[in-house]
Amino acid sequence: MIRFEQVSVTYADAAEPAVRGVDLTVSEGELVLLVGPSGAGKSTLLGAVSGLVPHFTGGVLRGRVTVGGRDTRTHKPRELADLVGTVGQDPLAHFVTDTVEDELAYGMESLGVAPDVMRRRVEETLDLLGLTELRDRPIAALSGGQQQRVAIGSVLTPHPRVLVLDEPTSALDPAAAEEVLAVLQRLVHDLGTTVLMAEHRLERVVQYADQVILLPGPGEAPVLGPPADVMAVSPVFPPVVALGRLAGWEPLPLSVRDARRRAAGLRERLTGRTRTDPPAPPPAEPVATAERLGLRRGRVEALREVSLSVRPGETIALMGRNGAGKSTLLGTLVGMHEPSSGSVRVGGMTPHRTSPREMIRRVGLVPQEPRDLLYADTVAAECAAADSDAGAAPGSCRELVSELLPGVADSTHPRDLSEGQRLALALAVVLTGRPPLLLLDEPTRGLDYAAKSRLVGVLRALARDGHAIVLATHDVELAAELAHRVVILADGEIVADGPTPEVVVSSPSFAPQVSKILAPQDWLTVAQVREAL
Repeated sequence: MIRFEQVSVTYADAAEPAVRGVDLTVSEGELVLLVGPSGAGKSTLLGAVSGLVPHFTGGVLRGRVTVGGRDTRTHKPRELADLVGTVGQDPLAHFVTDTVEDELAYGMESLGVAPDVMRRRVEETLDLLGLTELRDRPIAALSGGQQQRVAIGSVLTPHPRVLVLDEPTSALDPAAAEEVLAVLQRLVHDLGTTVLMAEHRLERVVQYADQVILLPGPGEAPVLGPPADVMAVSPVFPPVVALGRLAGWEPLPLSVRDARRRAAGLRERLTGRTRTDPPAPPPAEPVATAERLGLRRGRVEALREVSLSVRPGETIALMGRNGAGKSTLLGTLVGMHEPSSGSVRVGGMTPHRTSPREMIRRVGLVPQEPRDLLYADTVAAECAAADSDAGAAPGSCRELVSELLPGVADSTHPRDLSEGQRLALALAVVLTGRPPLLLLDEPTRGLDYAAKSRLVGVLRALARDGHAIVLATHDVELAAELAHRVVILADGEIVADGPTPEVVVSSPSFAPQVSKILAPQDWLTVAQVREAL
């Protein structure tokens, strides 16, 4: 169905190709997972299938890519639209209409699908992706995860033979991610749809893949093979594979179920061993408090009776399904929203009544869309502006960028970075000011495991220095590794608030892979197991 023949892509002003020597075939009716470090060329390879590379992105494509017999060099994206459905890393860049139902219908209208068929397919897709209650909602009013589901739905309705998905579960809560992956499985197994998907959260998807394509690094030749074989040599791998490597299991397990069947011996070795948790912060006056906080956004009651306090040195993970109110709570803490009831105090100030210049010294927010913080033409200019705004020593921001994501050139334009690289740059811009309270909205979206590990190191160092951190995340592995407390929101209300092990171990949705594999023992991360052994 998809054929790459000695494909390489070189962008303008780039010294080396983004991808090189790609020669492989993706068969019809397969789900193929594309993995590799951030910036290895995964989005470029996906773009070559949809025709966006080079027709939209520019650059030089050598070799040949054919999809269903059509050469993407001679067929522009609009001439592939009936064959290939594409969802990029940024759902907002995907939308054309204003409401959910209109967006689901738009692709079919463009292809001239009959109105009665359109109506049926829209209803099917609303049901499949759990969007029925959102059908009349403005897309701009949806959470990031809800927008991602709408973007996926809008490419499902025209029934393309090939789906190209770039991190389709990155903004989804665990339950919603499972629903989307179940839909993709049905399309592959029942309708013979071919799915090519890039994803960093391999713990969610690797067990569903028929084949895995590994891009080891920028310009390096890809490796194609069965998931277990590729995971054995891959530099990026999920916790279940990491635990399998540590325990010496052969072949490596790809799912929690497979790992649990082999874990009896490991559980026996761990009996009586003590888990090492992050040290609790010392008692201190909170840097931020919310008392019976309520907030309405149009018809939606986004927050209800929320009470929360954050102490210096404490890391809190806000979790909950898409649309639960996590981003709204972060926005209220920085003054973007005025509460309808209750009160909020940050650093002794009321955020929505305090000027941004004052608030920026007390709290920093990295939003879901990192490009909202980036406005300069180069990475160097962004870093210089961040150093100046924060009153930091020249080079402070650049040092953070190098620590989070090595290898990014000063002259690179932020829009030319991958989603993960853009996030690392936005994080560095905010961290340069070293605010007492740091708010992060989906901070690992687009980051590979190595970049995530470096981010954890930076955030732990900040917490040790007394900075309070609140992160809204669907990444259960990040919460298990980093957070002192987990707060779970549902429909704008706090339904759980407690130490991380107590909250996540008992939750089928928010428990990390290691916890599920080694239950009833209460281990959370591979690092804890390694240290205990």
